Amino acid sequence: MKSRKLSGTRRRVTILGAAATSVVAGVALLPNWSAGAAVVDDPTVDARTKATFQRLADAVFTDRTDALVTGAQGDRDKPLTNGFSGDVKLSSGTARTEDATLSSLGQRKDKLAKAGEKYSKATTTVTLNATRVTGRTAKADVTETTTLTYARARGNAPKTTGFQAQHELTFKADQQGTWQLTDVRDTDQGGLAINTLSKPVAVKTAKADDTMPNAPRAATSWNPPAVPKTGTTYDYKAMAAYAEKYWNVYNKDYPDYNNHTAGGDCTNFVSQSLKAGGWKHVPGYVYDYTKWFGNADIQSDSFVGVNEWSWFAQNSKRTTPLANVYQLEVGDVLQMDFDRDGSKDHTMIVTAKSNGIPYVTYHSNNTFRRSVASLVASYPTSYFYAYRT
Repeated sequence: MKSRKLSGTRRRVTILGAAATSVVAGVALLPNWSAGAAVVDDPTVDARTKATFQRLADAVFTDRTDALVTGAQGDRDKPLTNGFSGDVKLSSGTARTEDATLSSLGQRKDKLAKAGEKYSKATTTVTLNATRVTGRTAKADVTETTTLTYARARGNAPKTTGFQAQHELTFKADQQGTWQLTDVRDTDQGGLAINTLSKPVAVKTAKADDTMPNAPRAATSWNPPAVPKTGTTYDYKAMAAYAEKYWNVYNKDYPDYNNHTAGGDCTNFVSQSLKAGGWKHVPGYVYDYTKWFGNADIQSDSFVGVNEWSWFAQNSKRTTPLANVYQLEVGDVLQMDFDRDGSKDHTMIVTAKSNGIPYVTYHSNNTFRRSVASLVASYPTSYFYAYRT
C-alpha cells in the first residue's frame, strides 16, 4: 500500500445541499447545514444497510491488512474504502484517521522487513455479529478474520499466520439520512492483532508479597546461543497440537474468559495446552499460587491469571527462565508486560520453530503462529519473559 505517500485530499468529503436563495429580497442566506432538503426522520437500518455496514467494515480491515503486504496487493493506489459513497461511507474525520493508520502500518511493514519478516499476500473477511440502533446512531459488532502468507517460507517454516479480532463500529446518520462511519474500536481484551495500532490492554494485578518469585526479563536480540530441550517429561508436540486445534475456537470443557474478565482468555488457553501435554493438577485453594488446576467448574488463579501462572510455574520448578526470547522451543511459554510496570499482561505458547524463529499461538486476540520477531518489532518497548517448560 503506497499509504505513506497519499495526498491529504485522496478522500473528498461530499458537500450535501447548497444555500437556497431567499425568496424575500434582502434576507440573508441560511447557513449551509440547515439549507437544502428537510431533515429526515431517524433512518432505519434494514438488511441492505446492514450488508453495506459489513462491506465497509471489510474494506477498512482489508486496507489495514494490505498495508502490511509486500508487492502488488500492498501497493494499490487507492484504498478500498474510497469506493463507498451515498447512503453509507466514511466520515471525513474517519477518512483522515484511516489515512494515518495506513501510513503507520506501512512503517510497521518496514520494521518487520528489517527483522526478516515479509508477507506476500493476505485475506481478510468480516462477519457482522450484531447491530444496535439508537436514534441516529448505529453500532455494529463485527469479527475480523485475517490470514497472512509468509514470504519465502523455507523448509518447515510456517506458511501462514492468522488471527481473529473483534471490533465495534459506530455509524451516525447526518441530516440527509446518510450513515457515516465515525469510529472504529477494537474490543478484544488482548488487542495484539498484527494490523491494529491500538495499545494492548495492560492487566492491573495486585502485587504479590515478597515470597513470590519475579521472573527475569528475556533479551530480544537476534541469534543467541541455542538452548535445546533435553528433558522428555512432557509431550510438547501434544501441547502445540492442542493450541493449534483451539486457537480460534474454545474447548467447551473449560470456561471462555475472552472479554469476560481482566486479561482475557490467554493464560487459561495456555494452561489447557500445558495440561494436554502432561502438566498435572496440584489441587488446593484457588488463591494459593503454589496450586494449579482447572476444569469446566473451577480453576485456580494460577490456571487463568497471567502473573499467578508465572508464580506457580516458578514455585513448582516446572519452568526455568530463558535468557533470550529466540531460545524458546515448541511447548515453551512467552509472556509480555506491555507497559513495563512489573505486572505481566499476556501469555502465549510456542507451537512452531524454524530457522531460529519461534512462532506463538494465543487467545485474545485469537492468533495462529505469529512469529516472535513480529512481536518484538511491533512492541519494542514491552518487556518479555521466556519460560522453558
